[in-house]
Amino acid sequence: MGCCFSEPIDFDGEVNLFHFDLHRAVGKGAFGKVRVVEHKRSKHLYALKYIDKAQCIKQKAIANIIQERRLLEEIDHAFIVNLRYAFQDDENCFFVLDLMLGGDLRFHLERKGHLGEEVVRFWVAEIACGLQYLHQQRIIHRDLKPDNILLDSEGHAHITDFNVAIHYSERRMHNSVAGSMAYMAPEVISKKGYTWYVDWWSLGVTAWELLFHRRPFDGRTVEQMRNAIQKETLRFPENVEHKCSPAGMSALSQFLERNPSRRLGCRPGHGFEDVRNNPWFVDLDFDRLEAKELQPPFVPDMKKANFDVTHELDEFLMVEKPLTHQKRKANPDLEKMKPELRQLEEQFTVYDYTRSKRMSYYPHNQPVTVVRDGASDCGELDASMLEQSQNMTGTMMATATIATRSLAGSPPPPEMRHSIDIPPVPRPSTATRTPPRPSTARAPSQS
Repeated sequence: MGCCFSEPIDFDGEVNLFHFDLHRAVGKGAFGKVRVVEHKRSKHLYALKYIDKAQCIKQKAIANIIQERRLLEEIDHAFIVNLRYAFQDDENCFFVLDLMLGGDLRFHLERKGHLGEEVVRFWVAEIACGLQYLHQQRIIHRDLKPDNILLDSEGHAHITDFNVAIHYSERRMHNSVAGSMAYMAPEVISKKGYTWYVDWWSLGVTAWELLFHRRPFDGRTVEQMRNAIQKETLRFPENVEHKCSPAGMSALSQFLERNPSRRLGCRPGHGFEDVRNNPWFVDLDFDRLEAKELQPPFVPDMKKANFDVTHELDEFLMVEKPLTHQKRKANPDLEKMKPELRQLEEQFTVYDYTRSKRMSYYPHNQPVTVVRDGASDCGELDASMLEQSQNMTGTMMATATIATRSLAGSPPPPEMRHSIDIPPVPRPSTATRTPPRPSTARAPSQS
């Protein structure tokens, strides 16, 4: 009578997939999925984001994956989906992140049609705290939208998806087009140079959409949308007073100010204090808010799935190759690898938050590129990438994240220097933060 025993897991060695039990799939991206996983020793629950290397190479996204991995190592904040572990096997790169089972704001918006002002105001305040922290770390998110804001089980909002996030410099501005066009600030679309203040515009678009189930600037074509964002007058929907207070309308108008030096959160000499003291937020205790001591006005129903259940069906029906634990090939020969795989081996390094101190790659974390035959690994902006579809309500569906080649920043052009005042860089925070304790709840069933 024979019996098979699995090899013991070396929890004292480098973290790998064998350290985790795999549970249900809760999301899907361009190159892989997001699974709930449970650390076998600590019993903590996490979200496992895994990226297929072959698909990543095919889509020329190696630079973005490495950039995201580096940036996430620098970040630890109450309203951000923080990185806990990073590693790879022969087929995939893995991000182990804080688990958010409350669903993304796109999911809840589509389910409810629109969300109440008090709910939206609370989330906007939390996300504003997260953005201020990122900007203090010299990071621009560049893709803030309802799809990239996740709720935990208690209803707190968290920023996720740093695939096109970058560092910014105090001396040079960026001019590459990245993000989702419907949420891009005018200065991104115009390619005249931008920095951290573009995230505050995106927050304004997001808040508007959550309140009114439509965006402030839309268009059926790329050109129409570009023109709307840059030139159209901001108009509130009819019967706006039934959905938003005068203070809320004023705050939205200030977030959607085309001149960055007058935009809420960006005014020189004021910055984030403008947000804290704005009439829409003035009665919120931001110190208690950041400590997560305030009760969220919306709590997800954890008895229901707060995500698209078809993510699980894909693997159950064998539509896609299921994720499995696999041993790595011993002593791989880097010289014989494809350049892209070698770059991943060398630069997508192992991270373990229980052992490693978070570090900053700035200013050395310049955009990474793989160059072949004179072409960058990031595709140029193309109209076909930005085609939009309309749903039955006439609201534009979520736009895909796009990015042009990540070039080094450029100085602001002469005409911009004279037309606006460039907001100063937010002062870095000296406060240290204690990482939130990961969830120890039992994992959801895969069935």
